[in-house]
Amino acid sequence: MAFVLVTGMLYLALCALAFAAQRSLIYPAPHTEPSKLRDQPGFGVVPLATGLNVDRFYLPAPPGAPTVVHFHGNGEQLLWQQGLGQALGDAGLGFLAVEYPGYGASPGSPSEAGLYASAEAALQFLREQGVKPEDVVLSGRSLGTGVAVEMARRGYGARMVLVSPYTSMVAMGQRTVPFLPASLLMRDRYQSLDKAKDIPIPVLIIHGEQDEVVPVDMGRTLGQRFPHARVVTVPGAGHNDVLERDGQQEFARLATFALDGT
Repeated sequence: MAFVLVTGMLYLALCALAFAAQRSLIYPAPHTEPSKLRDQPGFGVVPLATGLNVDRFYLPAPPGAPTVVHFHGNGEQLLWQQGLGQALGDAGLGFLAVEYPGYGASPGSPSEAGLYASAEAALQFLREQGVKPEDVVLSGRSLGTGVAVEMARRGYGARMVLVSPYTSMVAMGQRTVPFLPASLLMRDRYQSLDKAKDIPIPVLIIHGEQDEVVPVDMGRTLGQRFPHARVVTVPGAGHNDVLERDGQQEFARLATFALDGT
């Protein structure tokens, strides 16, 4: 009896620890000095309803071209999105990326609600620049796919690209720590699979077949749930190199889809 009691107490303590530490695990936020952003072309800030300002990187589209609004992964930061933005600019697209609270040089602490607030503020900024709703292409990578899906659920975007997406953060938690009740412990849930059926816009999913972080089956499952989705799996690609494989063939696929939906 004593052994069962001690084991139960240890298990409850482990659950409590997981509950308390989960955001530090979900959001291993890289940081940078504000001076590295503030004076560079394209960087600026957008205000949140909370009173905080988060950083953004914006490259206007050529006349009549779409703008890709990109939400980065959990181990990335805004500063590292310059290369993607410039490459999409070279392909004839506009680009906007926004920082998450507590990431990079932006103040605050990351949370599901905070990431959504940053995303919606960025989309409001884009509207103020005169970009039409039909010229907005949502894009997310890894963690950012959950943000993109929520923005699509709220009615933003004419198309959406998801790179290495997960079905939900709860499912990721169950996969990572199967001996803990993730469905009870997770505060930030990012329930993309539940939202997908109500999102009518065209969706392109790109997923590495050797993804060691988010299994490719999650991308396939999501593709079956969206009404209009195409799933491309990339042989040999892992979680962090899927767009860079085979001479950036998948990046070119992303850019073409963003331009005209093909």
